[in-house]
Amino acid sequence: MTSAPPADRPRLRELDLLRFVAALLVVFHHYVGRIAGWGVPNHHNMPVLASITHFGNLGVDLFFLISGFVILMSAWGRGVGDFAVSRTVRIFPAYWVGVSLSILSFFAIGETPVASHNPLVAYLPNMTMLQTGIGVPNMENVYWTLWVELHFYALIAVLIWRGITYERCVAFMVGWLLLGLFAQEADFSPLTAVLMPPWAPYFVAGMAFFLIHRFGPNLLLWLIAAGCWALAVYYRQGTVNAELAWPRVWDAVIAGGVTFTFLLMAIVATHRFEAVSWRGFTFLGSLTYPLYLVHESIGRVLYELLRSHLGRWTLLGMSLIAAFGTAFLVHRLIEEPLQRWVKPKLKAGLGRLRQEWPSLVRNKTSPRSTVEAIR
Repeated sequence: MTSAPPADRPRLRELDLLRFVAALLVVFHHYVGRIAGWGVPNHHNMPVLASITHFGNLGVDLFFLISGFVILMSAWGRGVGDFAVSRTVRIFPAYWVGVSLSILSFFAIGETPVASHNPLVAYLPNMTMLQTGIGVPNMENVYWTLWVELHFYALIAVLIWRGITYERCVAFMVGWLLLGLFAQEADFSPLTAVLMPPWAPYFVAGMAFFLIHRFGPNLLLWLIAAGCWALAVYYRQGTVNAELAWPRVWDAVIAGGVTFTFLLMAIVATHRFEAVSWRGFTFLGSLTYPLYLVHESIGRVLYELLRSHLGRWTLLGMSLIAAFGTAFLVHRLIEEPLQRWVKPKLKAGLGRLRQEWPSLVRNKTSPRSTVEAIR
């Protein structure tokens, strides 16, 4: 069957809460790891908390699941141009601030963002968010996830261009998984770079959960989500950094953590999370993206300047307050105003393109214009 675009629905505040929790996991992972020292031997420096935040990088898994859900929801019924405008307005204003704050934070402590590059040469590609594609290192570690997200946006744009329906979504999801696995089996790096098999299960599962949420559960969608869960658990266990290695513990906790994130999204998909709907979650959700972008810069500066003057717990508290305060200021003073200013201008440019494109195509393909060009 062909599915009509879903009707507008109230904001899913439970997703705002989950996005905020995911950001907190990442923030604590970085802050405690830096302050206490990375790795199991340093857990005693901040007892209990360090053992938990050791696995805070699982916040990224939850982010990617939510992204699959939300991006499909926001893309439904839109054209490629409208989707591109909405994503550009959403991700770039705060990102530009984050990159600029990053280079300033390095200068504040007398370091350069990328040792092998002139700071300006590193800064400018990072401002485009395309630095990974041209081989320039990220100025902040967390930016690698944005490059993965851009892959997803490009792929979903193809689906939008084709026209989103229920059947096409399912075909797209299954095809993405299978083609990624086949490319990996054949060691065909161009296709694996596009389809990113280790992270595809999260986005595909998020899309499946949205379809369950919007159109109701069925065995096919649950099987797709279950297959994605199995693949995600396998891939995630192989991504441990040497400094995070924890023999006989890492595999079990990671498997449990990935499983828990999938269960959370299954609860959202089946409307069982809707009781958790507080207006404040929307505010927390608005802080999530700027907090994610700026927390490493803030934490680095405070750690370098204050670590010899403050205890670990005090430094952690001050770092959290500073990061949340900065995120709030970025959101209110920069992100919101820039979004209001940029969005209508991009839409105007898109509208101009839509007006002129048909005439350009007609002129290009007209037999008369071809003859005149030959003459």
